[in-house]
Formats: sequence, C-alpha cells, structure tokens
Amino acid sequence: MKIEQIFLYGLIIIGLITILYVLFADAIDGMDAGIFNPTVFLSFVLFVCATGFILLKLTEWSNTVIIITAFIVSSILSFLLYYFVLLPLSSAEVSTAYRDESLQGSVGKVIVPIPKDGFGEIVIETVNGLLSKRAAEYDNEEVDYGKQVLIIEVAGGTFLVKEYEPLK
Repeated sequence: MKIEQIFLYGLIIIGLITILYVLFADAIDGMDAGIFNPTVFLSFVLFVCATGFILLKLTEWSNTVIIITAFIVSSILSFLLYYFVLLPLSSAEVSTAYRDESLQGSVGKVIVPIPKDGFGEIVIETVNGLLSKRAAEYDNEEVDYGKQVLIIEVAGGTFLVKEYEPLK
C-alpha cells in the first residue's frame, strides 16, 4: 500500500470518527480529563494525514521528510487549536440558567398594576430575553402600569419591588 493511500484512508477514517465523536461527545466527555483530549487527538491525526497528503501531491520530497514535516505541522496546529480555541471555550459560560436571587438589584417594568397589599406582574429584560414575574410592592403601596421598579428582594417566588427613580 502506498503512503498516499494511507494518508487518504486516514483522512476518511478520522473524518468518520470525528462525526461520531460530535454525535456522542457527551457520553465520552469523561475522557477529557488529563493529558488525553479526544478533540486534540483527532485533530492531530487529521492534520498529520491532511498535511502528508498535500505534501505528497505538491512536493517531490522523500516519504521520511514528508512524514516528519506532517508531524511537526500537526503538532503546531494542534497546540494552537488547544490553547487558542478549546481552552477559552471550556472556560466560557454555557448556562442560560438564572436564579431569582441573581435578579435582585435589576430594574423591571410593571405590566400588571400592583395594588396596595396585593400582587401584580413585572417584566425584566435580560440577555436571555424577557422574564415575567409576580411582584408586590416592598412597602405595600400601589404601583401603576408602566412604571419602572427596582427589585429589592425575592421572597417565596414573589419579587418585592420599589418604584425606580433614575438619577438625572
């Protein structure tokens, strides 16, 4: 078998394995610990095969030089992929979840008037969209429709609010 065929078959096989890894990455996620990272390993082998195949087609170098060059280029590309793409992605926030308590201090708008000693509804604009929550006035006073309110506290799923007056 020619080395050209080995590189080409390697590209095809690693491509198929990469597709399977993308589909089942959550099940394999425990393997990401330590030195062995499946994404880096698959990309390394892919880069070796691709670089080797391209160098075989474009140069007249010997097979040994092509293989060594392919390993060096693949090492550099895998290093760059790991440190400039995978590490930043792994530390990025992926959760869109929030806790009601994390909304304390936010400003909302009354969409259902809050009566004295009663409940109304407010809407809060977040990066995830609009959240509609049950609200009561902090000092049991009335708040009209359309007023801006500051969320003071969350008690039992009810947002306790005060009318918000921004500084001018």
